[in-house]
Amino acid sequence: MNQHHGQDHDPGTSRNRRAFVAPLVSTLLTLPMALVAFFFAGLSPMACDSCEDAASDRFDASYDIAFPVFTTGLLLVLAVLVICWALPRQRRYSARRIGFAVLAPALVVLDHLVFAAIVDWP
Repeated sequence: MNQHHGQDHDPGTSRNRRAFVAPLVSTLLTLPMALVAFFFAGLSPMACDSCEDAASDRFDASYDIAFPVFTTGLLLVLAVLVICWALPRQRRYSARRIGFAVLAPALVVLDHLVFAAIVDWP
């Protein structure tokens, strides 16, 4: 065992001073992306303003399912960001932290794609 000032020294448990970088970059990318995606998902009903009754009914029925799925996906994105920030600042968690940091903006894109796939567009 290595001794460092009277304590066991394990490189995996040492503090990572740059641990905030990945969550910060992810947050700065993810939150604006999520806001833009939410904005466009919220404006989507305007796509069928001039639709006839049958197309409008199909659109409304699909949108009524798609929008709650989309907002739930955004909550999942928020949870991933929280996990990214909440992981301990030890070096052994660096890979997980970076993984969650990359996953957050990717989930925004996936969430919007799922939303667009569920909606029956005119």
